[in-house]
Amino acid sequence: MIEGVVFKKLSKYCDDRGTFMEIIREDEGILERFGQASASMTYPGVIKAFHYHELQDDVWYFPVGNAQVVLHDLRKSSPTYRQTDVYYMGEENPSVLLIPKGVAHGYRVLGNKPAMIVYFTTQAYRADQPDEFRLPYDDPSIGFDWKTKFR
Repeated sequence: MIEGVVFKKLSKYCDDRGTFMEIIREDEGILERFGQASASMTYPGVIKAFHYHELQDDVWYFPVGNAQVVLHDLRKSSPTYRQTDVYYMGEENPSVLLIPKGVAHGYRVLGNKPAMIVYFTTQAYRADQPDEFRLPYDDPSIGFDWKTKFR
């Protein structure tokens, strides 16, 4: 696992009224501070990748749909520098993923329905000074193959 990344399986509590899940709590120490919560819907098959931040950490959660999430460590001082990790998140695998600053990240929606991502950041977005740096989804220095593998 890339150094500094936290992947937490969520506990779902069910009764005759429905379900409940805690996504992230302040007493878990996952975020060093809280900046913003946002949500985005993405259509099936779409790839949103890659970008990274120099100042903020992200926490990702997919309450609707399913996604293949890809991380690539760009931090030269990290023992996992240039390592790529893949996580499967969403309805079929409820989980939370902490993405540290300096780790490029992106996702591809799996299946035939849209996915919804809810994400939390340690800083609020500033249009005048965005902490967002982009790389192409097919960046050769990452070399990730987004195609589904059939066995």
